[in-house]
Amino acid sequence: MKALTWTGINEVSVEDVAEPQLLNDHDVILKIRQTVTCGSDLHLIGGYVPFMRAGDVLGHEFMGEVVEVGKAVTRRKVGDRVVVPSFIGCGSCWYCKKELYSLCDNGNPNPGITEGLWGQSPGGCFGYSHAMGGYAGSHAEYMRVPYADVGAFLVPDGVSDTRALFASDSVTTGWTGADLGGVQPGDTVAVWGAGAVGQMAARSAMLLGAEQVVVIDRIPERLQQVRQFIGADTIDYTAVEVTAELRERTGGRGPDVCIEAVGMEAHSPGPAGVYDQVKQQLRLQTDRPTAVREAIRACRKGGSVFVLGVFAGMVDKFPLGAMMNKGLTVRGAQQHGQRYLPRILDHMQKGELVTEHLATHTMPLIDGPRGYEMFKAKTDGCVRAVFTP
Repeated sequence: MKALTWTGINEVSVEDVAEPQLLNDHDVILKIRQTVTCGSDLHLIGGYVPFMRAGDVLGHEFMGEVVEVGKAVTRRKVGDRVVVPSFIGCGSCWYCKKELYSLCDNGNPNPGITEGLWGQSPGGCFGYSHAMGGYAGSHAEYMRVPYADVGAFLVPDGVSDTRALFASDSVTTGWTGADLGGVQPGDTVAVWGAGAVGQMAARSAMLLGAEQVVVIDRIPERLQQVRQFIGADTIDYTAVEVTAELRERTGGRGPDVCIEAVGMEAHSPGPAGVYDQVKQQLRLQTDRPTAVREAIRACRKGGSVFVLGVFAGMVDKFPLGAMMNKGLTVRGAQQHGQRYLPRILDHMQKGELVTEHLATHTMPLIDGPRGYEMFKAKTDGCVRAVFTP
């Protein structure tokens, strides 16, 4: 079958790879209907996550049709249209029982790498390097999904493929940040990043009852999407000083909850951005924490900062003093999709949560390299490139 593979730093290509097979009685095989680029893929392609091997199939945000089921699968059948969270949870370990599915003890068959990096291993993730399990990704005609009774969710009638597609990762990640960030009715929430995850974090905060939601970015077409499809306010960080603007909008206090949805390659127009980029390129630090620093500085005293953007290792000049002296709660997580997908799909079916606008470019899988080029360079207003194998 055809699949989009990582072939080297800043190199991807469509290659012939072996078709997946059932390896466990709890597996299903999906025929991929739609799969989409994600900003965290760019960290893999750029070599910032150094655990890729040539030929690894990329992609972790997808939906498809069940074409084969393991003999122990009871909740899914051939022909089901399903969406699957990007992180793999077994459903039976201590973490899964606590609904912390991305921390599953059984989802990552290669725990040694991340145990060495972080002290413990999170769960596995489709198409996201051998540090996260070495699973084949979704940019392919078919893929294997383990623990299907736990992780494959039936797409409701009336929910389009494209709407359901983003429930796999962008929406569930955004919802994780808003929920675990502690958004309460009446809160003011600021979100750094107007990509798909940032937009979905903003919409999730609104559905959880936030009174005022502000999204911060510099790309005009993405900020326009926020206003048009999400219904949140926006700030262009190249036009105003963000912290001062947020103080002005909150009676001098600052936001109750600040959500960072940018990650390890954050952009900054000032000297701090140059400093971070040089240190990252020289591998003197692994990540650029520009947006995290700003979120901590902007958050009100006693507020909450949630880190949704993907980070891999060490950062420089983390504002620990501000965090401690302001009494902030700082959390982070990969998405717990299995925990939130039933509610998300319900909102989608009711028309309260839409995602089709994120799919600015749709193309066949064979054009995957071009799709990633457009996505990375943000040319032609590309927010996400969707592939149809």
